[in-house]
Amino acid sequence: MTMTIEDNIASVMGRIATACERANRNLDEVTLVAVSKKKPVRDILQALDAGLTHFGENRVEESSEKIPQVTQQSSQRPTWHFIGHIQSRKAKNVVPYFDVVESIDRMKIARKLSQLAGEHDKTLSVLVEINISGESAKYGFEAFNWRKDPAIKDALWQSMRDILALPHLNVCGLMTMAPFYDNMEATRPVFAGLADLRDALQQDFEIELPDLSMGMTNDFPVAIEEGATIVRIGRAIFGERNT
Repeated sequence: MTMTIEDNIASVMGRIATACERANRNLDEVTLVAVSKKKPVRDILQALDAGLTHFGENRVEESSEKIPQVTQQSSQRPTWHFIGHIQSRKAKNVVPYFDVVESIDRMKIARKLSQLAGEHDKTLSVLVEINISGESAKYGFEAFNWRKDPAIKDALWQSMRDILALPHLNVCGLMTMAPFYDNMEATRPVFAGLADLRDALQQDFEIELPDLSMGMTNDFPVAIEEGATIVRIGRAIFGERNT
């Protein structure tokens, strides 16, 4: 029997509920962001009709076409998350369309988004992308081994200090991408490490960073057990991406 998008959402929500139960957390502590990149507008509309309210995109050109179409074709106004790497020259097209940017991965883009948000007279909710695993191919502020390497910690703390000082940005938390493993349990140290880093930043800066965006289709139950408040799910909802 072919599974529909609605069926897939129900399955994912069931797995989220089970992970929350294992971690003694409330279901409403976790936001499901449906990653709709490379998926047609009709799929997004089906997911909206099934009750989802948060969607994630990672390509500026694709988003600037799809988001207005969704707005025109649905009475529901979803919350749009930008989850991809942002090229500076394309940042001007991120601010008008997105409510949350989860991929602040360098100071240049933080300053650019702050400037653009000011020009649009809005405050943009953002998450700071952290490379906690140390993978060279990953974007994000370097944080691998931050507890043992004072230089890494000092650089990261200075970056956070600078980002927090920018106007028009509301820093809500941290985001990371774990390495892909066949066994999702192997991702646990990465997610636990991001939660540990968040706690240290909160303590040292005396701020609240409520959100941890971590966990995707292959590992989100473990991420929830380690404190994720946002999980970014694409394949388990919409099926394999079109290349």
